[in-house]
Amino acid sequence: MGVRKKQRAEAIKAEKKSVAFAKLNNVPTSPRKMRLVADLVRGVEVDKALQILKFNTKEASGRLEKLLLSAIANWQAKNEDASIEDSQLFVKEIFVDSARMLKRLRPAPQGRAHRIRKRSNHVTLIVGSNQNTESN
Repeated sequence: MGVRKKQRAEAIKAEKKSVAFAKLNNVPTSPRKMRLVADLVRGVEVDKALQILKFNTKEASGRLEKLLLSAIANWQAKNEDASIEDSQLFVKEIFVDSARMLKRLRPAPQGRAHRIRKRSNHVTLIVGSNQNTESN
């Protein structure tokens, strides 16, 4: 293996160590409602994001708070020697994709029917360490 290839592999390995993610699949909330809450915490430090989610009144914020705690735990499992306070964790990426849609029919006047689409979503949250991005 060449020197450059080895250096690139080490850089990628270090980058993967500073990042952790968590996924939440098939959440029975519409993606639009979930994105409203996800936009509040994108790019924010972990402590501040937890506070925002804890005191937000929307139903989606409780699920995102639990997901953020899971991502933090995943980061801590990767970096057992580092502490969360010193590493300056922040929400690097968060995105909401649409998932399966349950289609139902609701009776309408004059023998017709209207389609009801019960939407659900997938949420992916990536937590990164600010400490390693400053050294690059």
